[in-house]
Amino acid sequence: MKKITKSKVKAVEIVGVDVNDLIKTLRTAFADEWSAAYQYWVGAKIAKGLNRSAVVAELLQHFNEELTHANMIADRIIQLGGTPVMYPIEWSKIGGCKYDAIKSVMVDSILIENIKGEQCAIGFYNDLLKKVAGKDFLTYEMVTKILADEVMHEQDLMSLQEDLCECMK
Repeated sequence: MKKITKSKVKAVEIVGVDVNDLIKTLRTAFADEWSAAYQYWVGAKIAKGLNRSAVVAELLQHFNEELTHANMIADRIIQLGGTPVMYPIEWSKIGGCKYDAIKSVMVDSILIENIKGEQCAIGFYNDLLKKVAGKDFLTYEMVTKILADEVMHEQDLMSLQEDLCECMK
């Protein structure tokens, strides 16, 4: 039986960008998604202050969506012949958004940190879309879905922030 090598895999062959570079970029995205998921999860655990219940519910929803993104990205990395990031310690080393530790347990601080992370993710995925547009339709479709979620996350968090400001008047 003749083995088909990675370079002969049609799913890799049809990608119109450097596959190794794309895998590297997707590994960065994978690390960022796990970092974001963790930031949402820990924020939900420690949150205190006004509108805590609404904020925690939103953070947990976003946590689950970030895990879904990480899963989608891992699948695409594997389809392209790569390996997802194997050790959590690598997330902060190769991640592009460099998520900051939450500095306060107060919901306003948690929201600010998560909004900054979403804004970074929006920029990252927008750049990735431009890179693969018309060249890698599968990655493009996946990133379009993720970007739409990240835009919605930013909007959700900013709405919660506005609600919090209204409560403080």
